[in-house]
Amino acid sequence: MPSRTEPLRKLGFLTIGLFDEADPARGHESTLAVIELGERLGFDSAWVRHRHLQFGISSPVAVLAAATQRTRRIELGTAVIPLGWENPLRLAEDLATVDILSGGRLNPGLSVGPPWRPGHPQADHLKVALYPGTADAEDFGYGRVQRLLDHVRGKPATGFSGVEGFEVFADRVQPFSPGLGRRMWYGGASLRSARWAGEQGMNFLTSSVVRAEESEDFAQIQHSHVRAFREHHPEGGNARVSQGLVVVPTDSATPAQRAKYEAYARERTPRTRSPQGPARMLFAPDLVGPSAEIAERLYAQLAFREIHEVAFALPFTFEHEDYVQILTDIATGLGPALGWRPAG
Repeated sequence: MPSRTEPLRKLGFLTIGLFDEADPARGHESTLAVIELGERLGFDSAWVRHRHLQFGISSPVAVLAAATQRTRRIELGTAVIPLGWENPLRLAEDLATVDILSGGRLNPGLSVGPPWRPGHPQADHLKVALYPGTADAEDFGYGRVQRLLDHVRGKPATGFSGVEGFEVFADRVQPFSPGLGRRMWYGGASLRSARWAGEQGMNFLTSSVVRAEESEDFAQIQHSHVRAFREHHPEGGNARVSQGLVVVPTDSATPAQRAKYEAYARERTPRTRSPQGPARMLFAPDLVGPSAEIAERLYAQLAFREIHEVAFALPFTFEHEDYVQILTDIATGLGPALGWRPAG
């Protein structure tokens, strides 16, 4: 566990990749520049979020394909791809292709569930747009992840391999990328998800949101998820868990930036006081302040003391210059305060 005597092993960050509808290229270029900066600063990993019909990255695999050609060392991940929007076999082909292009640096994070929430204004429209006539027959549960895992791990997708005419066919997804199957992550917010991910031998992403099932104490809930995951994983205590919280160090921030960051966190604080919505989702407070202060607050958390790597989330809606300052302070201030040493 990270402590003052055992350093944090891996430091990563997560971005949503916002863009202006009138100028989407600028936002995507900003995301790629941030990933390049992360590599220069010595971060171990860079992760991108997934957004559909919004002004954030809708195709993280394509963005990361571009990132593979602009970086050489940093690991690249998705946190997370909601599989309800994807065909598992086609996604397996894309993931393997990008992993090959990256030299084995891809870390796909996944989640399950239907692409629409019951009662949401878009629900009926999405059913027709995504699965016309078959929406009610689709499996949006863990079975969808299992299909993807089987394809990525090289299990046969069909019963035929060989030559037909002038063409050669394989019975498993191509390209096959050895090692990718061990770098598959599940983004879970419930105890059931944590257990299931462990049983499948996946890695586990736990973020700033959990489901208030056992209690209404965020740290206690997250801690129980980490413990349950490892109890059900073949590698036990060595199974990989990454914690993703919103962390904003202000060491080198200007007065205007500090005021903006504090206002952002203050506006989001009310949702951290009690479970939200029918699903009873509970959010962690954003951590804003000097690196030394944030480090102390992290060491005080039960779940943080159970993990060896993090992927701190960059806040939404900030400017590129803000992300440069935040990442630089994480790499030069907060990371060292947690015992981390830059890669490369």
